[in-house]
Amino acid sequence: MQIGKVYRNNKFVGLIKRDKDNKYYFKYDKNYLNSDNAKSISINLKLREEEYLSDYLFSFFSNMLSEGDMKDLQCKQLRLDKDDDFSRLLKTAKENTIGSITIKEVIKGADNA
Repeated sequence: MQIGKVYRNNKFVGLIKRDKDNKYYFKYDKNYLNSDNAKSISINLKLREEEYLSDYLFSFFSNMLSEGDMKDLQCKQLRLDKDDDFSRLLKTAKENTIGSITIKEVIKGADNA
């Protein structure tokens, strides 16, 4: 399973995951949900305790990805399949994104604080 920690303005919001069957999950963190400043990250991912499930990468996250020549360059440099949007999201959305959302890849055995 691949996992990314989702942040808004450097505050932990929740987790996004992809399992071995290419199902996608997003779940808000309980502490975030209970905070005074909790806001949904997308109109399609409203605040709730239940986990979201999709057969496709959620449109909010896929819209964070580069297209065209930049996509080709990223895939070449990162040695990623051009159809592997989730891995590209985890590798490229950790900083300098448009907007307030960043994603940090969770790597097994690493400190991902």
